[in-house]
Amino acid sequence: MEEEEEDRLSNDELMDDWLIESIKLYNNLHAFELQDPTKVIEWTGEKSICVAGFKSGGRSEILELTLPQKLCAKEDQGLCPERDFKMEHGGFSERPIYCLKHVQGTRLLVSSGPPDNSLQIWQIGVDDSDVIRLLNCINNEEQNNHWSKIATSAAGSPCVLHGTHVKNLQVTEIESTKNVFLPGIASVDLVSSLEFLSKDAFLLCSVRGQMWLMDMRQQKVVAAQDVCALPAEDFYWCMGVERRQPDLDAVPCRVAKLSSTGYIFVSDVRNLAKHMCQTKVSIPSPVAENKFMNVSWAPALDNNIAVSGFSGSIEIYNITSWHSTDTEACPMFVHKGHTVLEDRDKGEIPLVTAHTWHPWKPRTVLSAATDGSLQVWEWR
Repeated sequence: MEEEEEDRLSNDELMDDWLIESIKLYNNLHAFELQDPTKVIEWTGEKSICVAGFKSGGRSEILELTLPQKLCAKEDQGLCPERDFKMEHGGFSERPIYCLKHVQGTRLLVSSGPPDNSLQIWQIGVDDSDVIRLLNCINNEEQNNHWSKIATSAAGSPCVLHGTHVKNLQVTEIESTKNVFLPGIASVDLVSSLEFLSKDAFLLCSVRGQMWLMDMRQQKVVAAQDVCALPAEDFYWCMGVERRQPDLDAVPCRVAKLSSTGYIFVSDVRNLAKHMCQTKVSIPSPVAENKFMNVSWAPALDNNIAVSGFSGSIEIYNITSWHSTDTEACPMFVHKGHTVLEDRDKGEIPLVTAHTWHPWKPRTVLSAATDGSLQVWEWR
């Protein structure tokens, strides 16, 4: 009992020290506790996001939350760890939600999750309703027991790009559920990441690190790239595509690819075979799979990316100093709020499940962890 009391006091002191130090590091820090942890943080508007539960067994909540009002103010508001998110709409899914995408310009969401590769189409409350309701389901041409990766496009008729393996990718009109494009690539690799670059082109990354750039107007693969000289069979990979303010709809130029062992390669999407820069980031240990791995670009801050999914922290890097993978890159900022502000009685250090950048505030990031914590933070 004495040892437990000493540990508790030590942890309390650690949190107090971190809060004192955080006053110097942050302009804003808002903490919120979700009923269930989420691995999706999806923007539905300038001040609103959607989160959803991913625990197996039972129903999973889907919530649309508005960000704290103080965070949306233009001037600095100081440190503010308070629960001032507001729930605007909510609903329930009969399956865990592993992937969730908003269809820009609409009130539609597309989700996926176990036990199969089907998609669920949701409508966020309309006509003063506060309910997020299920509208329809979409199945892949080839059904299997993996869950689909998703990318959405609202240009023209809203469409969703989805699939579990490279060979069964397809583009489907959301309203009619009609297939409008089948790439027809023979690869049996699992899909890791998907991203529309425009209404006609999209980029694909497999778990083995191979990338394909496809143009639906030409009905063929425009470019393909093998990962590099690294032993891809031992790694998992994911990608993040850069989208810059003020024109988030402009065709992206750069993509960052992250491996489960901490390698990062940056390429121009017009020349995927050449790496613009590369590095190795420090991680506690390689992950066994890429279920939480995430690399993303700051939309309003030049040459900055965030990396998470390996620990309870989110690391921010500036890529301008990257030259090789021989020397590990040093982060310019590390957010440790999920490990320090956790409930110590749970006994486990939480793992970051998702993060996303604020679309127009340069140094503001949202992040979530396995303990159900959701945080919004703006570092100085």
